[in-house]
Amino acid sequence: MTNDAQTSDVIYLWPDKVPGQIEVKQRPTQSSNKTGNVIRLNEVTNPALIAYEPKASNNNGVSIIICPGGGYGILAIDLEGYEIAEWLSKLGYTAYVLQYRVPNKRKEALYDLQRAIKVIRSKEVASSSNTKKLGVIGFSAGGSLSARASTRFSEESYTLMDDIDTISSRPDFALLIYPAYLDEGENRKLSPELLVNPQTPPMFIFATADDKYGNSALVMTTALRDHKLPVELHLLPKGGHGYGIRSGNIAAETWPSLAETWLRNEVLNK
Repeated sequence: MTNDAQTSDVIYLWPDKVPGQIEVKQRPTQSSNKTGNVIRLNEVTNPALIAYEPKASNNNGVSIIICPGGGYGILAIDLEGYEIAEWLSKLGYTAYVLQYRVPNKRKEALYDLQRAIKVIRSKEVASSSNTKKLGVIGFSAGGSLSARASTRFSEESYTLMDDIDTISSRPDFALLIYPAYLDEGENRKLSPELLVNPQTPPMFIFATADDKYGNSALVMTTALRDHKLPVELHLLPKGGHGYGIRSGNIAAETWPSLAETWLRNEVLNK
């Protein structure tokens, strides 16, 4: 951990029963697979947020929820979670790493992200925090999850649990980094579940041409453009998939500075 950020206590999302789940809440379990020097959570039954607070002198008042990828089967919790949080907190953002439900809980993962947005907003109201905006950033399957939350916030996807669930779950902005599963429509068009409309928040999208999931970035951008909504797309020739923010990959070394500029221009200065 750097001196520029500190983690706070874990924030559990569901105080009682977890909607859509019969399993008993337990600590997340970690996979023995460490390929690529990645820590993988292979089962989450008690969804939570891990908060990374910036230095008070550097706090810009904007919060971002980070959704790691892993094909909805695992969470690449350090590569696409904790390491991203440390980077964002250095820039002055309050970052929250979301431990959403896996494995094979795609529907329930959306419940968890929507609830996470509401929980953060409820805490900010309670503390009279002068928070400007709250957005999401997602990687691979986490990019899919972030896109779903950015287009399906008007529906009540789970039974309301308490007063927190009366709060809006619409993100103020979204960053999709090498997103996947957005082109599950006919002939690889936009997935029908992604209901782009005039209230869909502005997006920053980054992918590479050699990523087998790269079409997801293209169809999402096209849908936003067709609706005349703010979108910024970057498509590099090479870089593959699943690189996070680690050095040694041209895409991983490129997207953070582009995202930082976009956040400054489209979020902080608006």
